[in-house]
Amino acid sequence: MRLLVVGKLNGQLSVAVKMAMNTGAKVSHVETIEQATHALRAGQGADLLMVDYSLDIAGLIAANESERIRVPVVACGVDADPMRAAAAIKAGAKEFIPLPPDAELIAAVLAAVTDDERPMIVRDPSMESVIRLADQVAPSDASILITGESGSGKEVMARYLHGKSRRAKAPFISVNCAAIPENLLESELFGHEKGSFTGAMARRIGKFEEANGGTLLLDEISEMDTRLQAKLLRAIQEREIDRVGGSKPVKVDIRILATSNRDLTQAVKDGTFREDLLYRLNVVNLRLPPLRERPADVMSLCEFFIKKYSAANGVAEKPISAEAKRRLIGHRWPGNVRELENAMHRAVLLSPGAEIEEFAIRLPDGQPMAPNPGAAVARGAQIAADAVSRAFVGSTVAEVEQHLIIDTLEHCLGNRTHAANILGISIRTLRNKLKEYGDAGVSVPPPQGGMGSSAAA
Repeated sequence: MRLLVVGKLNGQLSVAVKMAMNTGAKVSHVETIEQATHALRAGQGADLLMVDYSLDIAGLIAANESERIRVPVVACGVDADPMRAAAAIKAGAKEFIPLPPDAELIAAVLAAVTDDERPMIVRDPSMESVIRLADQVAPSDASILITGESGSGKEVMARYLHGKSRRAKAPFISVNCAAIPENLLESELFGHEKGSFTGAMARRIGKFEEANGGTLLLDEISEMDTRLQAKLLRAIQEREIDRVGGSKPVKVDIRILATSNRDLTQAVKDGTFREDLLYRLNVVNLRLPPLRERPADVMSLCEFFIKKYSAANGVAEKPISAEAKRRLIGHRWPGNVRELENAMHRAVLLSPGAEIEEFAIRLPDGQPMAPNPGAAVARGAQIAADAVSRAFVGSTVAEVEQHLIIDTLEHCLGNRTHAANILGISIRTLRNKLKEYGDAGVSVPPPQGGMGSSAAA
């Protein structure tokens, strides 16, 4: 984790910095909010800002937002003045750390605010094969295209690849190409020089330069405009970029990962995606199966999310009831892992008993999850079979056989040939049985078109 500390380094703040470094964070320092924004604008990335609450936290967040820099803020201060701490939270800080610092509190706050625990949870064979391929290609610098439905875990896979690569200790930078307006995406990726367009008040380093030495994830790349695709293609081929308004190229050393929930081959046919760019990105394709195709992963993911959100909400961790498990495994999960995560978060909050019951598992519209239709059919068949079994309890084999033959013949409207075929016996055997029943006074269905008689065979 990259931590930027903002404020004058007095003795207590210096101790807090050392404690943060002990958690494995890479810490840098500036004294003013202007210097903080300048550092972020200049490409000094940060996953978290620790800011002295005597500074203008609201102004810092607003300045960052104007540059489309979104980094969470934790406020800190001496003596823990309640009014100033509350003001910092109201201004946009996620948490407050009182000084003098406590080592465990700092570690807990940093972990909670960054919330970067996204483990790759795999049990299903269909997903295990994808992981084996990912492990094989992760150490290389090859561009990798990760495809799959929305919510299937494409960014988690990208982080997994980065963590397994030789660049694991360098930055991992993600850009959502679908979330940034087309006219701003070029500047976001490649940066810009001061005065290159209206609103460009200072030089801004783009994500390519910020990711230098590490990995750049282009999330939902299928949404990128074709004009910008041409510039991206050149950047990947030449390993250099041109800032907007810049006068000379800038060399970069990065690995490119890209994701898409659309069929890019079809997008090429439709003319919305460049074929040469697809070839550059798709050196290796990792297709993530949807959650409905990896049922063995469902319960493992559920258990992880229950543990995560029980701890986050300060409630006891509960097991999942048997019926709830059946419904979870039988659901199709159109939103994939993201939908499952949200469902389990709701279930943790809505379960009053000792177990997480099925009524606590709600769909996005708030409705309870219906039983698995397939399970309902199977249950109905089981009930019917049980009823039939109970009806024949106490009967002899001969009596059961007689019921079966007469019922089958009635079903066939008296057609002896059809009935014999269904029963798996010869027509002669059937006629002999029917004559036996008729002689005993049993009513036998007449042949098609014939007259009813107790002796009719």
